[in-house]
Amino acid sequence: MHPTTARPDCHWDGSPRTAYPRRPLRVAATSPSRLLRTGQSGRCRQCGHRIDRYQRVDQRPIALHPSELDTSQIPAPYQWHLSGGIAHPHSDGSAWCRIPHQMLCPDHTLTVPAGPCIEALRRQLAVRTRRLIDSGQFTPAAPAVCETASRSSRECPAWPVVQLLLGRYLADAPLDAIRCVAQTRNRHRCPRPVLDPSRPRGAWTLLPATPQRGQLTLPATLMAVYDLSRLPYAEQLRWRTQRCPAHAATLGAADLALAGWQVFDPLLHAAHLHTRLPHTRPTRGEEA
Repeated sequence: MHPTTARPDCHWDGSPRTAYPRRPLRVAATSPSRLLRTGQSGRCRQCGHRIDRYQRVDQRPIALHPSELDTSQIPAPYQWHLSGGIAHPHSDGSAWCRIPHQMLCPDHTLTVPAGPCIEALRRQLAVRTRRLIDSGQFTPAAPAVCETASRSSRECPAWPVVQLLLGRYLADAPLDAIRCVAQTRNRHRCPRPVLDPSRPRGAWTLLPATPQRGQLTLPATLMAVYDLSRLPYAEQLRWRTQRCPAHAATLGAADLALAGWQVFDPLLHAAHLHTRLPHTRPTRGEEA
């Protein structure tokens, strides 16, 4: 008997190898959300369970539980449904709905009764979290502490307030660490920052902490704001969509992550208020 060598286009048993072409991910032109669903599933840093991130109608992100639940067992205020990649805070009339992960996260304490179904799911997730911790597969994140509280106010804030497009937004990273959210050709997130030395830059300035529509008024005080309002509209839009200059000029590139902006609220984000500009020396009265 003579040994036979398998052909490179066949398996060891002689069956042919079938190579399926990789299909590129694309976003439909009529899609309300320009966000690719791939890469948007993650793990909760407090409990270690899977979450699905979606955009709401106001373009703010929300983490939903990945499984659909029976609408009859979920209270109406906690029912969400998806339409065109957008999460809506009510039922769509079907027998199934989605709920925010915060309602099931064992690390979050509910202030109002949520019903027996949600309580049972919370107990199940709490048991799974304990097993993951005991087996060493998961380590809960440390409690969220404002990084700027331990820093000197002369340094650049870790969560800066940026003014652009007639609004103020709170960033989730320092200015030089805000990363592009577009997808590259290798299906990875773009590693380039939004801040580009070759593009016009904003300026740090002291502006009144005036509230926006629907927010309560605060005592008159000045806060450090990175002002981009004097830049061209296209440049402000690039910052708002959180894209590097290369992907800002590319219309076909989809977003692989959600933009990290939050609408700034002086009451909710009071810990991120800075009354002095970064990299400025304190006065004599402040040194004392």
